Amino acid sequence: MTDAEKKSSTTQKVTTQNEASPKTKRSTKKASSTKSDSAKKSTAKKTIAKKRPVKKSTAQKLYQRLMTKDEIEAFFTILQRENPHPTTELNYSSTFELLVAVLLSAQSTDVGVNKATVHLFKAANKPDTMYALGEEKIRDYIKTLGLYNGKAANLYQTCHILATQYNNEVPDTREALEALPGVGRKTANVILNTAFRQPTMAVDTHIFRLSNRTGLAPGKDVLEVEQELLKRIPKPFLLDAHHWLILHGRYTCVARKPRCGACVVYDQCQFLEKTE
Repeated sequence: MTDAEKKSSTTQKVTTQNEASPKTKRSTKKASSTKSDSAKKSTAKKTIAKKRPVKKSTAQKLYQRLMTKDEIEAFFTILQRENPHPTTELNYSSTFELLVAVLLSAQSTDVGVNKATVHLFKAANKPDTMYALGEEKIRDYIKTLGLYNGKAANLYQTCHILATQYNNEVPDTREALEALPGVGRKTANVILNTAFRQPTMAVDTHIFRLSNRTGLAPGKDVLEVEQELLKRIPKPFLLDAHHWLILHGRYTCVARKPRCGACVVYDQCQFLEKTE
C-alpha cells in the first residue's frame, strides 16, 4: 500500500470514529439518565414509606371499667323488677311462627315483620301449608321487608325441610336449626331460648352496643360478647337476660343519644359519656 493510500485509510477510520461518537455519547447519557431517574424514584419511595403514617386502631373503649359481680347482680335485679316477664315483640302463636318471624327479621323492624306475618300466617301457619303456597306467593306476602327475595327463597326451602324431615316440627338443637336455609347462630339462639327455654344468648346490634357501652360484657365481635354474657350473667337471670337487654337497648340505651336520665340501671352502668 502506498503512502497516499495509507493516509486515506487512516483518515476514513478517524472519520468513522468521529461519526459514531455522538451516538455513543447519547447512549451513555441516556443510560446515565435512566439510572439517575431510577435512583430518584427509589429515594422517593423510601421517603414516602417513611412519611406514611402508621394506622392506629379505631377501637374505642366506651366504659370506664368492667361491671363488678355485685353491680351485674343489681343490674339484672332492677331489670327483672321493672319487667318480670319479658318476651319478644314479634307476634307468633307457635314455634314455627316464631322461627318464620325471626328468619324474616334480618335488617327489618319487629313492627315491619308483624305487619307482614299477620297476613302470611292467615294464609299458612305450618311448614307444609306454607311450602304449598310456593316461593312466589310467599314473596308477595313479605315484599314490604328488606331482602325479601332471599328471605322468600330461604323460607320456602326451610318449610320443605321441616315438612319432609321433621314431621312439620321445629328441631330443638343448634346443629339442626343452623342447617336450615336462612337460619344462622343468632336466629338459632332466639329459638332455643324463647321457644325451648335454653340458656342461650342471641346478640343483636342493641345487645352488642349495650354490652360494650356499659362494661357489662365488652367484646370485639358478637360471638365474643355472647360468650362473655354467658360467663358473667348470674344463672338465675340467664333465661330472660336476652329480652331484658334487647328491650333496654332498643328503648333506653339507644345508639345516638342514650336516655341515661331515664335509665333504671344508671348507677350500675359504667358508660363514660352519660347523658342527662
